[in-house]
Amino acid sequence: MSLKKETLSDVQLHLAALRGDEMLLKRVLDSGKVHVDCRDEDYTTPLILAAAGGHTACVIELLEQGADPNARRVTGTTALFFAAQGGYVDVARILLKAGAPVDCSSVDGGTPLFVACQGGHEAMVSELLSHGANVHACMKDRATPLFIAAQNGHSLVLKLLLAAGAHPDAPRNDGATPLWIAAQMGHDHIVKILLHNGAFVDAVRCDGATALFKAAHKGHSSVVHELLKFRPNLGLLENGETALHAAVMFGHLPIVKQLVAAGCDCTAKNLDGCTALQLARQQKFATVYQYLKERDQQQVTVGSGNNGPGGGYKRSVSINPNTSGTVKGTGGGAGVGGLPPKTVASSVAITS
Repeated sequence: MSLKKETLSDVQLHLAALRGDEMLLKRVLDSGKVHVDCRDEDYTTPLILAAAGGHTACVIELLEQGADPNARRVTGTTALFFAAQGGYVDVARILLKAGAPVDCSSVDGGTPLFVACQGGHEAMVSELLSHGANVHACMKDRATPLFIAAQNGHSLVLKLLLAAGAHPDAPRNDGATPLWIAAQMGHDHIVKILLHNGAFVDAVRCDGATALFKAAHKGHSSVVHELLKFRPNLGLLENGETALHAAVMFGHLPIVKQLVAAGCDCTAKNLDGCTALQLARQQKFATVYQYLKERDQQQVTVGSGNNGPGGGYKRSVSINPNTSGTVKGTGGGAGVGGLPPKTVASSVAITS
């Protein structure tokens, strides 16, 4: 029979698979009035629906009756993709044994590994990696599974990917690295893991901002704390701002204090010619302004021998003491608050 035209039996089979109703599923299949791979308008098959719901018995029955484990929806997603998204390891194993391709990608480049990482499904990630899933696969924007794991704050998944050889600094098209997205999202535990696995603290995004700049801008004090351990660039970045300017702009006093204590130059001027003190006054953040004013007055009292409050040091290299003395050049890296790709967040739809 045709796979394109939906009949009442097609709809019944789809509903049985969707609900995990094994008895109805068998009855409809045994009627001989339906094709095991009948599709709806999105090319969703009963196997895809059963896998997406984690209905193991229905998946087994459909495969035994000849269902194609490689069937794709119009988005390019497969039964394995949805099993991975739901974290259904048993279903994934059955599909892989039946010949489902482990790295079959969606139209946006997402593979089952991506959605498993997004959902934080450690057991699924481990299973897919054991079947040869490509840890270096990329979305159309060049985001990797590691980037997705970092974005969503899944530390155990992150460690699995790193152990499998994932590159800690693999950037998206806009230059944002896993470290940047973790800093932007406020995942200090992810930032810590990445830094200790060799991530470059001063990687520069296309707009010239660094992970420290983004963390300061967002007010993530715990992230700033972790980044400062690896001596990031505290001076003017390619975007014409400092991390201190970013913290002052949004009135994050605790971070202003952290940065000043770390050696940020309070006299540094941004592209508009403003110091952090002047910016605090413009933005009407009284407590920030008062703190910086007092620092300025203290500095005047001490004398002009220092390069600004706290030393205001400048650097040409960034040394990570936790990577066997590896010396890396400075820079700046930040990124956008990228949302997960559409296919990574896709859901099963059925047209009745």
